[in-house]
Amino acid sequence: MLDVLRPGVLDGLTVCVVGDGSAERERAVALGARVVTIDGELADEDAVALAVGALGDIDVLVVDAASAFAQAGGGMPGLRVAVDDAWNVVRAVATASWIPAEGEDPKSGGGKVILVAPIDAAGEHASAVGAALENAARTLSVEWSRFGIRTTAIRPREGAATDERAELVAFLASPAGDYFTGCSFYPGGPLPGA
Repeated sequence: MLDVLRPGVLDGLTVCVVGDGSAERERAVALGARVVTIDGELADEDAVALAVGALGDIDVLVVDAASAFAQAGGGMPGLRVAVDDAWNVVRAVATASWIPAEGEDPKSGGGKVILVAPIDAAGEHASAVGAALENAARTLSVEWSRFGIRTTAIRPREGAATDERAELVAFLASPAGDYFTGCSFYPGGPLPGA
């Protein structure tokens, strides 16, 4: 991927990273992107919409649901926080940056959503978070295709290194990632049972 992910490949793009995603932030900056984040209570839909509106246009949204799952302590609380917060942010960014309001001219170019799940071994219901994000990526890729919005999910395996995940996020954010939507990626090893 070194040829594809050359310095400057993300020049001119605004990448919003939600959650920890420190490796993803660093890699996007190294490739030329302007990186922003959304702070605050992600469960508050109105606050998220205000925060997103203040950021201006976003080209790529990276949601690190793995960190939200971990911070909530895993289990059912982690499942709810990871999935609900991810949806609140995705909807706010899509409506602010990519989906025109009724009567508005279509916005050009669309955008990309990259949903990052926890590894299945992160605790009870971690695999359910991954399945929910994978399903969201597939469903939204169909529902929002008319707006040029491409959605993908990353479901790292237990052997996935942080830099491997960051490299995959950078690839999907780059022009090479324009060819993927509704897909799930499994860095770090084969699928269970494969």
